[in-house]
Amino acid sequence: MMLPLFEWFEASALGDAVRTSLWLFPVLEAIHLLGLCLLGGAVLLLDLRMLGLGLTSQRIATLAREARPWLVAGIGVMLLTGIPLFLSEAIKCYYNQSFWVKILTLPVALAFTFTVRQRMATDERLDTSMRSRALALISLGLWLTVAAAGRWIGFS
Repeated sequence: MMLPLFEWFEASALGDAVRTSLWLFPVLEAIHLLGLCLLGGAVLLLDLRMLGLGLTSQRIATLAREARPWLVAGIGVMLLTGIPLFLSEAIKCYYNQSFWVKILTLPVALAFTFTVRQRMATDERLDTSMRSRALALISLGLWLTVAAAGRWIGFS
């Protein structure tokens, strides 16, 4: 049903440019992975703190505010590079189960991160507790699913 749309994506000028260039795909992929490092670092930093596994001398709310620009930058880099990467192999993605896991989990992870997690983590009263641990485990589960599915796209 959506195959014609994916064929159109892949036939786009940007998709064709990335696919036919000798160097563009690997450069975009490398930058995409750097964005993953930014995003993953920001997520891990705060989630590990909420689990009580690091930086326990820092308040969760302070860490959440300080990590947010890195989180947003990582997401921005990943979107700016991920879209052209997708366009270059849209038909392959259409048939790839890992792509669909990533694409369906990503909006859930983003919504959770920028609503529930952000609201709770910036509450000055939040400290390591069962509540913060549950929040961190959900966040880690969502982002690890997105990252693992994204990584698996290249292997399937």
